[in-house]
Amino acid sequence: MSSHAIIQAPDLVRERLFIGGDMVEPEADDLLEVISPATEERIGSAPSSTPADIARAVHSARAAFDYGPWPRMSPAERADALGPFTDHLRTRIPQIAQLITEEMGSPITFSNRLQAPVPVMLLDYFRELAMTFPFEEDRAGLTGPARILREPVGVVGQIVPWNAPLILTMVSLAPALLAGCTVVLKPAPETPLDAYLLADAALEAGLPAGVLNIVPADRANSEALVRHPLVDKISFTGSSATGRRVATLCGEQFKRVTLECGGKSPAIILEDADLDTVVPALMPYAIMMSGQHCLAQTRILAHRSQYRQTVDAISQAASALRVGDPHDPATEVGPLVAERQRRRVEDYIASGRQEGAVVTVGGGRPSGRPKGWYVEPTVFADVESQMRIAQDEIFGPVLVVIPFDDDNDAVRIANDSKYGLSGSVWTPDQDRALSIARRVRTGTLTVNGYRIEFGAPFGGYKESGIGREFGPEGLGSFLEYKTINLPNGTAH
Repeated sequence: MSSHAIIQAPDLVRERLFIGGDMVEPEADDLLEVISPATEERIGSAPSSTPADIARAVHSARAAFDYGPWPRMSPAERADALGPFTDHLRTRIPQIAQLITEEMGSPITFSNRLQAPVPVMLLDYFRELAMTFPFEEDRAGLTGPARILREPVGVVGQIVPWNAPLILTMVSLAPALLAGCTVVLKPAPETPLDAYLLADAALEAGLPAGVLNIVPADRANSEALVRHPLVDKISFTGSSATGRRVATLCGEQFKRVTLECGGKSPAIILEDADLDTVVPALMPYAIMMSGQHCLAQTRILAHRSQYRQTVDAISQAASALRVGDPHDPATEVGPLVAERQRRRVEDYIASGRQEGAVVTVGGGRPSGRPKGWYVEPTVFADVESQMRIAQDEIFGPVLVVIPFDDDNDAVRIANDSKYGLSGSVWTPDQDRALSIARRVRTGTLTVNGYRIEFGAPFGGYKESGIGREFGPEGLGSFLEYKTINLPNGTAH
């Protein structure tokens, strides 16, 4: 383990599953080995759940939903019950940051700024939202009065990825719990350990048994959660290819599903943008988490009149990024999560060269780092929109710069993608930026920057997903509508 690590051993080795409000023995002895992306050494382990373990967790969540107090509590009572849960995590933000950096190589500065505090922010937001959300409303109606109820969807199976594990867990877990659902959480096999901090929080807060269950599992066994007939909804975050499989299985059972999948987000830099201002503001969101993020602005669209200047500025900024030990606060680009991920990125770099694009910076492994799954920040110029490196989600520190002729051409290229998750427009002309933003088919777009607004709906067009997270819409996705028609003359 890195000399920078401060985590105590019990947090790195977990031997049981969290089912029915207790830590229980798994059915088998199989382990998920947690390997440090920076050192390639084993740093911990967690049980690998079998389909039988997952079924136990689902039955526990089902019993808690059908017979337990959680769905029958008022929203305010659920918000109060989650107070100690939230406070437990709040006091452990430094530990959470350190653990996620150990597990998946997120630079510690990024972990301290986002990976660890954002889950607590999401809990705070949804707890407050639940106090005012219209779980019931009366309508006059056309034929008579009606009462509209929003009731919890039931048992939720949640499958989360490794890149921002606790953030992407809380994106769905917080609204699901506050809606009154019970949850079976399946963390990624690369990052199972941080999920156990939620089990610790649930035990300390005294959440009712079965409200939250945690079953780490490999990809082969994860399908057992999606297929289980007692699960009412699946919330999945991950690749579009896996999302397609999840959607197919859910469709067979008319199971509700929310999918947050891949992205190849465009950053449109108009000719009137000041590159000295734009490039420093853009780069953190272009190569955040070594490009291992669905929101990364990796497809940079530059006006032809200043295409070369843009390529030069992006290349210079990428070459200046500090690649190194993720525990070092000065590191901006850490390792990729796994050797397979590095092979994937290197295959795309080779593909880009074969298709005729030009590497202006990077393209290999950083010198002086014989250990760790590192790839240099890489910039491709002379890229055409139909190239694989411009179409596919690489999930690594690889940027492509594509020229466009005018606003219509920029919109055409931005929309020339199977994805539609995120994007940005850079120009001092806000009216022009809004005009372009309205025409780009993407779920989120920022003018002159990039941010995620947790109070607004987030999700994707096309293969970037189905449904919306964050905001009231995120809470609503875990609710079913029920209409009770009332007798005419009923006061409301």
